[in-house]
Amino acid sequence: MTAATNPAAPLDPSQLFGFPLDDFQLEAIAALNHGHSVVVSAPTGSGKTLIGEYAIHRALAHGQRVFYTTPLKALSNQKLRDFREQFGAHRVGLMTGDLTANREAPIVVMTTEIFRNMLYAEIDHSDDPLEGVEAVVLDECHYMNDSQRGTVWEESIIHCPPAIQLVALSATVANAGQLTDWIEQVHGPTDLIHSDFRPVPLQFNFCSVKGLHPLLNDAGNGLHPNCKVWRAPKGHQRKGKSPKPPQPEAPSMGFVVAQLAERQMLPAIVFIFSRRACDKAVRDLIKASLVNDHEAVQLRTQLEAFALKSPDAVRDGYHVEALLRGVASHHAGVLPAWKEFIEELFQQGLVKVVFATETLAAGINMPARTTVISSLSKRTENGHRPLMASEFLQMSGRAGRRGLDIQGYVVAMQSRFEGVKEAGQLATSPPDPLVSQFTPSYGMVLNLLQRYALPKAKELVERSFGRYLATLDLADDQSRITSLREQLELLGESSTDVPWEDFEDYEKQRNRLREERRLLRILQQQAEETLAHELTLALQFASPGTLVSLKAPQLRGGVSPAVIVEKLQGAAQFPLLICLTDENVWIVVPCHAVVCIHAELSCLQVQNIPVPELERGGELRHGDQHSGGLALAVSAMARRHDMHTPQYDLAGEVRDQAELVNSFELELELHPAHRWGDRKQLKKQRRRMEELEEEIAERQQLLHHRANRHWETFLSLIEILRHFGCLDQLEPTEIGRTVAALRGDNELWLGLALMSGHCDELEPADLACVLEAISTEVSRPDLWTAYPAPVKAEEALHDLRGLRRELDRLQEQHGVLFPLWWEPDLMGLVKAWADGESWSDLISNTSLDEGDVVRLMRRTVDLLAQLPYCPAVSEELRRNGRRALQMINRFPVKEELPGVIDDSLNPATLRASLLDV
Repeated sequence: MTAATNPAAPLDPSQLFGFPLDDFQLEAIAALNHGHSVVVSAPTGSGKTLIGEYAIHRALAHGQRVFYTTPLKALSNQKLRDFREQFGAHRVGLMTGDLTANREAPIVVMTTEIFRNMLYAEIDHSDDPLEGVEAVVLDECHYMNDSQRGTVWEESIIHCPPAIQLVALSATVANAGQLTDWIEQVHGPTDLIHSDFRPVPLQFNFCSVKGLHPLLNDAGNGLHPNCKVWRAPKGHQRKGKSPKPPQPEAPSMGFVVAQLAERQMLPAIVFIFSRRACDKAVRDLIKASLVNDHEAVQLRTQLEAFALKSPDAVRDGYHVEALLRGVASHHAGVLPAWKEFIEELFQQGLVKVVFATETLAAGINMPARTTVISSLSKRTENGHRPLMASEFLQMSGRAGRRGLDIQGYVVAMQSRFEGVKEAGQLATSPPDPLVSQFTPSYGMVLNLLQRYALPKAKELVERSFGRYLATLDLADDQSRITSLREQLELLGESSTDVPWEDFEDYEKQRNRLREERRLLRILQQQAEETLAHELTLALQFASPGTLVSLKAPQLRGGVSPAVIVEKLQGAAQFPLLICLTDENVWIVVPCHAVVCIHAELSCLQVQNIPVPELERGGELRHGDQHSGGLALAVSAMARRHDMHTPQYDLAGEVRDQAELVNSFELELELHPAHRWGDRKQLKKQRRRMEELEEEIAERQQLLHHRANRHWETFLSLIEILRHFGCLDQLEPTEIGRTVAALRGDNELWLGLALMSGHCDELEPADLACVLEAISTEVSRPDLWTAYPAPVKAEEALHDLRGLRRELDRLQEQHGVLFPLWWEPDLMGLVKAWADGESWSDLISNTSLDEGDVVRLMRRTVDLLAQLPYCPAVSEELRRNGRRALQMINRFPVKEELPGVIDDSLNPATLRASLLDV
């Protein structure tokens, strides 16, 4: 029976918690009592978890169950400890990738991936694993933004039965309303509970080499008046690829911690985006003691107890010495057991400073008085980038301990490239919105097709948060397309009497005429250059009285008939010519101004004509009555003979091209479009119409892609699955059911490798090596291990190359990007561990950090543990898989929690609990 139909009276929160609740907590509880799901968006440390706890109390009172999901195993383990203490150990179970304990308990803590897997596994079995579940708490729901794992939250919400209430607990995000609206659409009635109230207010500070001082003004909306924004000195020239000049010197970590200690701002979490830098900071503080004598004794006592229980988990060297002085590091390279030990000591107030990577900000209960953010940018797989506002807020939110501190402190540090300006911008920026990371996978396709017909599968795929957000954008895009179409229609209406086909034909003819004219000019130029030389040579021998045609700038650019009257000595070997034109103008021209010699015409008598004094080329003089008669004779000859055409225009090719140009000009004049109005304006209008048509087509294509990209990916995955025999039409085959039973980054690659037969005869240790190689990747340039890869495992991996190449080719062909992991360099490490190598010897023979080795082994354990539930693998492979699992799943690879007895046949996966075998 769900809460919506349960007639039981609501619980009294004041009796449950013993203190007055905040308004947003009461509002959320009221919504749950009305049977609604809730999205709670509130700052870190504001008390969101209490709402999840109320859902637990309420379910217990109703005799129902609650699943409490978290994004991290470490957070699940922490919640397990908290809830056991709060509700009793017998009432709390755990399901993570490593442990399954008390899975039938009314309260089950699990990672969100396990819950998602449970929803898919339900497809295969008649037993309902969600029987009696009243509510599911999705803690740290803003993890939907995680690029690698965010899709898990969307799939969980889409496939969770509507009768189960969802309690989504999220840090402050910009679009919590959109998330709420989407959950209401795909799941059921959902209320948004929003709060920006912080029980412990934050003060933002900035630390440079000059000291620690306030960052923001009293209103909290701008820089403090005393903050000086650094500017590069004049004349600074940027060098290299640096986007901006270096900032002033950054303070040392010892100086920052000293400033905090002096101002009573400890304990503190210092966020550093590098494991190596975290450990270096511990070394830098090795001589600083932050604890008193009593605390030092407590630290030593607890360290000795921990070392006695888990000797392999104690970090070597300076880390122990630093811990005894109240300083530690916390990052993914550290063993989980040691990290949990550090967390416990920090919560007790014994560790005063923890240097941590940002994963610590993801919900782990380590409240501090102060958080220090060492850099306002970080290195990612896609290069260096500034911190996002939500990242900054998430880390800042760890500051301020409720019930212990009146105020929390956030300190941004001066770094090489960021200073007070960037810190102020982040501190005053609103949170970023949630985005969708939903992506169909091979496992999703097969699991949906096992249960639903294709239309229903499409409906489920299109229920993603990504599609919902796209739909909101699509409305804007569709509105823009409508606007563009209206513009196009108006332009079309204003030119309805213009037959655009004729206009386009006219424009084509104009372009052709333009081209033919260009060709004519080229031919004329070529003929002119050829004939100019010949004419110049001929003019040396031309006698006075010879008729010529001139082309000179002084004659206004036209071709003028003239007669040579006299020759002058030129500067070069060619003479200057004194000519008289038909307009009775005397001119001195060089030989190249003559464009035609009319040698076929009779020479005129020029002996008795007085010649004016002319000496320089280009010199002009108007003639008189003495020269007028000769000018009339030239004019008469020009009327009877063509003396206005340059000789090069009379060349055959030039003449033919000129006739062609004339014919095109005539044809264009007779074209109907030639008589239209402003053709330039019409052409501009036509171009605008074409631009509108192109933009509409592009936007429609983009619209289609955004609306259908998930489904198109889904269909592409179907084609790839068919190629490898996983689907018969749309029905999963035995091969397909095996792939569907797997969980990984690329289920198809894992399934095909397991079913290939190449691993069937491997010894258990060698099998573990191959499964490590195909399920993990370590991106480290300094990667090395002293253990050579075993020969049999290498041979089996080599045999899988062809299969991998084929799948890679098909994925590329269909535009699908799923990793095909291939990590042979670490097979020897797995072999050594499986063969019983000690942990300390194993770590001393590799460049990997301890945490990296644990993750590598756990990924291998996870795949080995799935083998018994793969229908199409051989019995021999299952048997060897079980043996390999026993060989490598030992501490510290296998997690050991106090008071938790692993009750699953399969410690690395939830599927055993689902199958109940």
